[in-house]
Amino acid sequence: MEADTAAGGAQWIERAEREGVRPEEALAMFDSLPPVSLEAMIGNWRGGGVPTGHALDGLLEAYGWHGKRFVSPDEVDPLLFTAGRGKLVALDPRYLPVGLVCALRPHRWRWTAGMFSLASRLIRTRQPTARLRMIEYRGVTSAAMVYDRQPIIDHFREVEPNLLLGLMDLRGMPPFVFTLRRE
Repeated sequence: MEADTAAGGAQWIERAEREGVRPEEALAMFDSLPPVSLEAMIGNWRGGGVPTGHALDGLLEAYGWHGKRFVSPDEVDPLLFTAGRGKLVALDPRYLPVGLVCALRPHRWRWTAGMFSLASRLIRTRQPTARLRMIEYRGVTSAAMVYDRQPIIDHFREVEPNLLLGLMDLRGMPPFVFTLRRE
């Protein structure tokens, strides 16, 4: 699958989510897309992974990840999960051992979803745990989400007004690719 231009981005996203893509194809698509303003980020967004062979592929979805909430540039809930009866809860990412999770890939074991559900009750938060800033990444200045207590920056590009392609930039790892759809 070749990376289409930004005009065919939505179709590319659908195929990539369904079939997966090589990391270099995802990066080429990301680089072809226009930047996103901070104002355009405000709202609730449903998240989804784009399989690229990354250690985090499928992890968030396996544990009930819903998406992200951007209230203002200084008030961001980066990890919204679905709890009982469809209720959305924000989790504090500072308690998530990202490096260990990438090494062990616990979502491959069925029993870990139940453990995560129990543990997630202890790391819920009502406080924002990330911020939005305009940051240059891969030669383009666009909206990015900076985690308060994790060495992670999520960079965003616009596929269309209600569909974004994101790259999670974690020091020492290739980017994790995901989508956000406005709710």
